Amino acid sequence: MERIFACRVDELEPGTTMTVEGPTPVALYRTEDGDWFASDDSCTHEQFSLGSESDLEDEEVVCPLHMARFDLRTGKALCFPATIALRMHSVVVEGDEVHIELSETVADGPDVQVASSAAADCAVA
Repeated sequence: MERIFACRVDELEPGTTMTVEGPTPVALYRTEDGDWFASDDSCTHEQFSLGSESDLEDEEVVCPLHMARFDLRTGKALCFPATIALRMHSVVVEGDEVHIELSETVADGPDVQVASSAAADCAVA
């Protein structure tokens, strides 16, 4: 598992996101509660940057292009138009440094498909 330096803790305010550039760009999220999450940077629906363009709502990330939503804990697609989970990565905070441990696997099985009842809870633009 490859480990990359992302930023210093004070460089990402709670409730914000950023893109960590590299061979595979990674979106880094810091929730209002101060929890850290990371995923591949591109929305699985339309290849739109989640690190530089997304909105955080509690422990969900929302792609503003078509309002696809993903669970930050699992990467699971929560509503249409997204039906494929995000690949999530581990975040390690050591002192004032934030590192990302890149995962090679993507969620699979039932978590990848959006339940039809979940679609009713999301507005699709």
